[in-house]
Amino acid sequence: MTFSSLLVANRGEIARRVIRAAREGGIRTVAVFVDADANAPFVRDADESVRLVTSYLDGDAIIAAAKLTSADAIHPGYGFLSENAEFAAKVDAAGLLWIGPPSRVIAAMGDKVEAKKLAVAAGVPVLPSGEKPEDAATIGYPLIVKAAAGGGGKGMHVVTTPEHLDEALATARREAQGAFGDDRVFLERYIAASRHVEIQILGDRHGTVVHFAERDCSIQRRHQKLIEESPSPIVDDELRDRMGSAALALARAIGYESAGTVEFLVDDATREFYFLEVNTRLQVEHPVTEEVSDVDLVREQFRVANGEPLGYEQDDVYFAGCAIEVRLCAEDPSVGFLPATGTLWAFEPAGEPLVRWESGVTQGDVVTVAFDPLLAKVIAHAPTRLEAASTLALALERLHLGGVATNRDFLAQVLRSEHFLRGDTTTDFIERYEVPREQVLSDDELWWAAVAGALWLQGESRAHAPVLALVPSGWRNARLPRQRTTLRNGEQRVDVDYRRRRDGTFEVGANSLARIHNLDASCIDVEIDARRARSRVTRAGSSLFVQFARGTVAFEIEPRFSPPQLEVAAGGLNAPMPGVILEIRALAGQHVAAGDTLVVMEAMKMEHVVLAASAGTVGEVLVTVGQQVDSGAALLTLDADGDAITSDG
Repeated sequence: MTFSSLLVANRGEIARRVIRAAREGGIRTVAVFVDADANAPFVRDADESVRLVTSYLDGDAIIAAAKLTSADAIHPGYGFLSENAEFAAKVDAAGLLWIGPPSRVIAAMGDKVEAKKLAVAAGVPVLPSGEKPEDAATIGYPLIVKAAAGGGGKGMHVVTTPEHLDEALATARREAQGAFGDDRVFLERYIAASRHVEIQILGDRHGTVVHFAERDCSIQRRHQKLIEESPSPIVDDELRDRMGSAALALARAIGYESAGTVEFLVDDATREFYFLEVNTRLQVEHPVTEEVSDVDLVREQFRVANGEPLGYEQDDVYFAGCAIEVRLCAEDPSVGFLPATGTLWAFEPAGEPLVRWESGVTQGDVVTVAFDPLLAKVIAHAPTRLEAASTLALALERLHLGGVATNRDFLAQVLRSEHFLRGDTTTDFIERYEVPREQVLSDDELWWAAVAGALWLQGESRAHAPVLALVPSGWRNARLPRQRTTLRNGEQRVDVDYRRRRDGTFEVGANSLARIHNLDASCIDVEIDARRARSRVTRAGSSLFVQFARGTVAFEIEPRFSPPQLEVAAGGLNAPMPGVILEIRALAGQHVAAGDTLVVMEAMKMEHVVLAASAGTVGEVLVTVGQQVDSGAALLTLDADGDAITSDG
């Protein structure tokens, strides 16, 4: 069976990626969307789309949408139903083509416990594990609790001592149930100083299976990948051959077809590797492999689904250069990478350097907690690892971005750090090295950006003035004080006072001189004390985003007259992020100790806890279980013992 029309059962950047590959192959595309995605770019990309009244997990509705639009095939992307064997079987039963491995393979690898048993049978090394709490004593500490039915960092918790095991098991079970509809978990030995290295495999329906070498995905937060690269800085030809052979042995043992990934943990000290799982789908980080091997994995999935042989063997696969990918996410690294929401008032990648952008958003999109925080993937390919890292860092820095907290500045600083560049990238990288988690501006950089922003504002004000628009900014028929704009960046306030001179330049501050070379609705080309740059500028209400050499500076424009502010009650604990209240573990009048969990929240399928910063007595509980709250919302009040001041955890 061949297909000419395809329904993409996913959203965001991966839906756009699959739609693009289909269009390049002459295949008509259909998208499905929920109300929250009605204006999303992937919906516009598709030839037509169907609204889902439920969710992206409603397999019956997705199959009905395929039938309604006469689609021949379904591509699941990653996440959602991509590793749901029952859904894959239903697609086959409906007479549609499933773009992925057979449902029997998905079922065999979907249960992580059974998958480990199959790996052992195939001669692949595994870590000690167990399915019962009492197995912890045999496995030893530290250990990790994992969801049996899924991955992606959900349902995974490291346990260092026996007294924390029960809590980790309970949390992991809730997360696993919410993410995968299956609360089964298992225990596994945890190796702190390790590398997450995976092998990309591809098989056809005629018995041929090959691998495209490795991807190193060791830099993670909350067991979720942030940076991926190929080749791995620690994998030599001998280790690559051993890992590739192990991956192919398992793939052949289970009759693997289509694209997939065999994940391993590599002990950083011994270079021994251990099987983790098989992802029976396209991975988020698949572009890394595509860049070094010059293969389009989505196109290959289409070919395999159509019954075509691969047409090449392992010896025909080659690799060139180095590719690195980062995941640009709506999250705040400065507060533990908590999810962030808001409107992307600014989102414009620079034309250079030339890198690959796989984005699910555009400027003006609203980011919510309804879905994964991934905004875009950015991939650089170069002859050397240093060039790839430097190019990728520059592309991130030149991205004009504002309105939502992201990990952009953190990622750029990781890529430029000496620790990353020397390949010291184990899974505990973020914990071991104090890479700045947010933008750190020098006084000179902040001043330059503030002056550029203030001068752009004066130009825009004149351009939109209802009268005297052609009169120079600041013109007076008498000698009056200079014009002043006050901008705030975080806790730093910058007063920019200036006066336009007869020659068109500006006196700024005590002894600075500025000259505007060009100004329009989105940019200013300005020279300040002989330092000249062209900066992208975006205004959204009182927010101002000014591009500079290392990123985007976010300012708030202070009004000349500030309205009165409401006082915040002392002793209040606030939500550190937007989310849903899962549990309230403290009652009014209850005495709690420092570090006690008071509230458990959920956002983007991950749990987060709010802790008592000091001992005290709970005054009033202000939320209820199941309530959706915004970031900063008051959760409860805590009267601290003595004169201690509480803060949220």
